[in-house]
Amino acid sequence: MTGSAPNDSAHVDVVICGGGIGGLSMALALCRTGARVRVLEEAEAFGEIGAGLQIAPNGTRILRSWGLLDEVVARGVLPRNLVMRDALDGSLLTMLELADAEKRYGAPYVLMHRSDLHGTLLHACRSTGVDLVTHCRVTDVVPGDRGATAMSAARKDHADVVIAADGLHSVLRGKLSEDEPVSSSFVAYRGTVPMQQVSGPDISAEDMVLYVGPGRHFVQYPLRQGEMFNQVAVFESAKARVGEPDWGTPDELDTAFAQSCMPVQRGLQYLWRDRWWRMFDRDPIDTWVLGRLALCGDAAHPPLQYLAQGAVMAIEDAWVLAEHVRAHTSGGVVDWDAALAAYVAVRSRHTGRVITTARSWGRLWHLDGPEREERNQMLRSRDVHDYTYVDWLYGPTALLPANLAPPFPSAPT
Repeated sequence: MTGSAPNDSAHVDVVICGGGIGGLSMALALCRTGARVRVLEEAEAFGEIGAGLQIAPNGTRILRSWGLLDEVVARGVLPRNLVMRDALDGSLLTMLELADAEKRYGAPYVLMHRSDLHGTLLHACRSTGVDLVTHCRVTDVVPGDRGATAMSAARKDHADVVIAADGLHSVLRGKLSEDEPVSSSFVAYRGTVPMQQVSGPDISAEDMVLYVGPGRHFVQYPLRQGEMFNQVAVFESAKARVGEPDWGTPDELDTAFAQSCMPVQRGLQYLWRDRWWRMFDRDPIDTWVLGRLALCGDAAHPPLQYLAQGAVMAIEDAWVLAEHVRAHTSGGVVDWDAALAAYVAVRSRHTGRVITTARSWGRLWHLDGPEREERNQMLRSRDVHDYTYVDWLYGPTALLPANLAPPFPSAPT
């Protein structure tokens, strides 16, 4: 059901504010526990903007448990390798063989268009019975007796729990923290075009390729079963560093990548130049719950893009909270206070590590001078089957007590 009501709406178990990937993941996961769930979306219709995203095994394991992995794979791409190259000379630095990684982690690595993942989740929510409401911008949440009310201009939505999934610039996070988004001074340009437009000796239709360079990086990978090609160029803006308001402009893009290798230079022509995305995150916080208001997804822990975990962390949030709801249900009654406390205790620590590690990886990617040479030597000496730096992320992390751990085969010894 999709609609809008001009007056007070019927009480449900959970109201979710925001209908992006995080909000729909949470809605689906909680609806599968038996909860009555309503999603309030500000826009005129449910949809998603952007281009490609990457879903690592810690995300696809959960999508499989929700019965969605086959559809995700059918609409995406299973790459052979994650490849890292030097952006200045194009030389190979290191790679991750994803067939081997799938054996280790029990689930595949998928490349997917953001709108396709959103559409898959939206269809699953409709099929599961989630109440989907548009034209509803939630401006406040008011605590009540064993519940809360989401307030918007035209309606009031009562629930046992209200979950803020309103993204990086979350309004509702302001009720729990006075912090603001942190600018990295980096900006991203994206572009997705038909594969036949970019075919050539430097284009891989089967790999995710990352070029890392001083103050910049460039990403290329296929989408939609290889029919589309996605590229992302990210660079540090000199204007942003000195505080100029008009930063990240196309002239800065050209300057930043002027000394890059030819595969990167050729790829730049396929980027959209009429829009760009400034890169922000937020410092980790552990105050995700206030009474019966809770944060999830980018409202709780927006990371920079270097680990490709933004969407996956939101999916994990949903899975973890749903498991704690099941664990704290007795006689058909949910102890929401206990479930929320357990959720934030587990997730805030892990996602805090994701945020800080993403920042560290960004610094590593963008080194220059002797530090760049030292980094390249280190990466070239890495064994392709060394999972030291990703086991904590893709593998059986300490997300839950052992009796609640997600389905995961034992890692090879």
